[in-house]
Amino acid sequence: MNEQNPYRGPDAAVAEFSSGDELAGRGARLGAAIIDGIIMLVVVLPVMYMGGYMQAATAAAQAGQQMPIGTTLMWAAIGFVIFAVIQGFPLNATGQTWGKKALKIKIVDLAGDKPPLGRLLGLRYLPIQVVSNVPLIGPVLAIVDVLLIFRNDRRCGHDLIAGTRVVHVD
Repeated sequence: MNEQNPYRGPDAAVAEFSSGDELAGRGARLGAAIIDGIIMLVVVLPVMYMGGYMQAATAAAQAGQQMPIGTTLMWAAIGFVIFAVIQGFPLNATGQTWGKKALKIKIVDLAGDKPPLGRLLGLRYLPIQVVSNVPLIGPVLAIVDVLLIFRNDRRCGHDLIAGTRVVHVD
């Protein structure tokens, strides 16, 4: 029987990455993000407390209101600057955040090279930081960004925007 099955998948060849680097596992990427998040919390929370954000947020919550968008965006910008200061050195040197360095994974472009710092900060981190601060839709988009890791190429939305991927360090 040589009948064509209309429900059969296509017989297309799937191209491999041009580099021999092995993609980092989802667990390693999650672990690195947790380490980086803890580092940021240790630094940013005291700054927010001393800067009056915690008191303003508490007062707004007790009044049944949200924080003004301008205040939220200002603190998001401060957080991004702190992130760039903390993670800028390892990102520029090796394409790794401190968490990625600890778990022996790194960010590379699609050719397997270390992307420049400006591209990492400006395309990989900044767009998601900005979008995640948009009321209502921002947190949903931030979750969608992360959930894209379940694609076959294990690239999140921020990887797609910046043209990067995360691989194991040799």
